[in-house]
Amino acid sequence: MYRKDSEKWLKHFDFIALDMICLQLAFMFAYAIRGYGMNVYGDVLYRNMAIFLGLADLVVIFMVGTMKSVLKRGHYKEFVSTLNQAVIVGALAIAYLFMIQEGQSFSRMILITTVVIYLFLTYIIRELWKKSLHKKMENGGDRKLLIVTSKEEADKVVKNMQENNYARFSLAGVVVIDADWLGKKICGVPVVANAEELPMYVCQEWIDEVLVVISEQLPYPEELIDKLTETGVTVHLNLAKITNKTGKRQFVEKVGEYTVLTTSLNYASAGQLLLKRLMDIFGGLVGCIATGIICLFVGPAIYIASPGPIFFSQERVGKNGKKFKMYKFRSMYMDAEERKAELMKENKLGDGKMFKMDFDPRVIGNKVLSDGTHKTGVGDFIRRTSLDEFPQFFNVLKGDMSIVGTRPPLISETNLYEPHHKARLAIKPGITGMWQVSGRSDITDFEEVVRLDKEYIENWNIGLDIKILFKTVMVVVKKDGSM
Repeated sequence: MYRKDSEKWLKHFDFIALDMICLQLAFMFAYAIRGYGMNVYGDVLYRNMAIFLGLADLVVIFMVGTMKSVLKRGHYKEFVSTLNQAVIVGALAIAYLFMIQEGQSFSRMILITTVVIYLFLTYIIRELWKKSLHKKMENGGDRKLLIVTSKEEADKVVKNMQENNYARFSLAGVVVIDADWLGKKICGVPVVANAEELPMYVCQEWIDEVLVVISEQLPYPEELIDKLTETGVTVHLNLAKITNKTGKRQFVEKVGEYTVLTTSLNYASAGQLLLKRLMDIFGGLVGCIATGIICLFVGPAIYIASPGPIFFSQERVGKNGKKFKMYKFRSMYMDAEERKAELMKENKLGDGKMFKMDFDPRVIGNKVLSDGTHKTGVGDFIRRTSLDEFPQFFNVLKGDMSIVGTRPPLISETNLYEPHHKARLAIKPGITGMWQVSGRSDITDFEEVVRLDKEYIENWNIGLDIKILFKTVMVVVKKDGSM
């Protein structure tokens, strides 16, 4: 699922928040320097001025546009912009005191000192924050962008994204669709695939978004775009090559200096994703506390039945192919991974894209007795009750997973994916999800799993997450299979 970036001034919300904090700090310091102490909000006149200064700061930002192109400004231009803002805010404060006729009661020295401190403090903070963002840009942003272009546009597109990235993306590579440049580099960015290999490359590597900018002389690569959107990856298409995609979410935005038509399975605003993250943090904290309590009882039982680590970590594939280590209570014997290959013939799902057995002998305590009956132990118990899943709340707190999402697959499983299977990786994996509460162990068709995961992604909202959480509780209470 695509995170739709804030528009206009909202994309600089971080600078706005820092600016307003600096103004309040400057007011407090000026009040203290005058000898009145640090509690500037204790006096009604000064408390009202603090509120007015905050409002005046916002008005100047919106009306004068002092945050416009803030990331592009050099040191001198930034100082001039900050000086203009400080002077205008100071002038508005004087006008405010004149209108309420409190000029004689308010310390002029505090007002002048506030403006001076604010000027230098906010300038320093802006420069430090920009330096931090530029450093992040150099190290690569938190979203992997793959550029798909033609040989005529390649240099221009890569340079454009390098110069207008602003820490939004890490450039994962370039694909040139009308030339065999595999192995070459364009402005330091490697060519990682050709047009034929592109869909499979997107399936097997961590790619969040694809930017398609090709020469106007080339025909529209409709078949290639169809294959990309089938994988679930977000596609930004230069508006020179517009086409409508039924069943997909589309909107116009800017990527670098290009106006593009963005196509995604679904998208969410920054506010929606913030709310989901806050839910994850709260749930993660509660889950981690519960994990610690459960460990007191489950840990010794696991160790006695199968000496070795109590926790088990395994590399899984997360959102858009990003690898991470997932944690669980160990419910299998130490040689479980080595024995998986010999048991593959009993896999209920058959094709290797997922693994499921009715009775898995690798689970701690599971035995087939001489009379053919099955004996279970602690491993089966923690799996049936989903207690083995609790350490995943650490993954939720880290941000690798969400409480509600899709099942995180193994690398060996994703290596077998067809392009349309990759769509289930378009969102953060979760401890529970649509598939788990719609049959869990009863579903043996991997295509049905993919269908349910895509249904969740395409219809996601906070209400759906809450509904799935309630269903999960009911499923666990009824002990309806394993998560």
